Amino acid sequence: MNGYYILIGAITALSAGVSQRLKSKFAKYSNLHLQNNLSGQEIALKMLKAHGIHDVTVISVPGQLTDHYNPSAKTVNLSEVVFSQRNAAAAAVAAHEVGHAVQHATDYPFLTFRSQLVPLVGISSRFSQVLIFGGLALGALSSLGFGVAVVGLILMAVATLFSFVTLPVEYDASKRALTWLEKENLLSADEHSAASDALKWAARTYLVAALGSLANLLYFAFTILKSRRR
Repeated sequence: MNGYYILIGAITALSAGVSQRLKSKFAKYSNLHLQNNLSGQEIALKMLKAHGIHDVTVISVPGQLTDHYNPSAKTVNLSEVVFSQRNAAAAAVAAHEVGHAVQHATDYPFLTFRSQLVPLVGISSRFSQVLIFGGLALGALSSLGFGVAVVGLILMAVATLFSFVTLPVEYDASKRALTWLEKENLLSADEHSAASDALKWAARTYLVAALGSLANLLYFAFTILKSRRR
């Protein structure tokens, strides 16, 4: 039990550190104005056009670091600062989100698989821990209690799987973004290096989240199995 709390504490601290570092990097690279003077919106539109994607809209959404691609609506959603600003951070984020649109257009298998998991993850977030704790409360020695807890564990495993499937999706989107930016020669060497560094730290937030999800899953798996043996 103590080992679990130490591990979760370490992962939580690591997550906070990576998140803070990411914000620091984006603040730094937001001050690196692009020599081409293109906004995040303009870069996104250029990348979509270059890949022959004409049915995706680039829109502005409120908030900070709220950027995402919506495959259902086919929209590249850029936060207000990324949408309008003309710096290395905005270029990196805009191109990364279009990278997801390119994945969608080319049927990138990990993105397809992740999209299929979304409904199950919604169920998992609401019921996994309720079922696990409910099963343990009923008594894991009983068939009913153990069964309920295992169902909760399976739902939690789906969420963990989702977090790991997200990793190749995010890394691939960044790779597509940086490759295209370099190929089109849109950024200077310093700007490209800044964009690469920003996306690297963004990807690390997903990695830490996946490790935290796995640690949580293993803890509850051991707890259920231990209760079953009593």
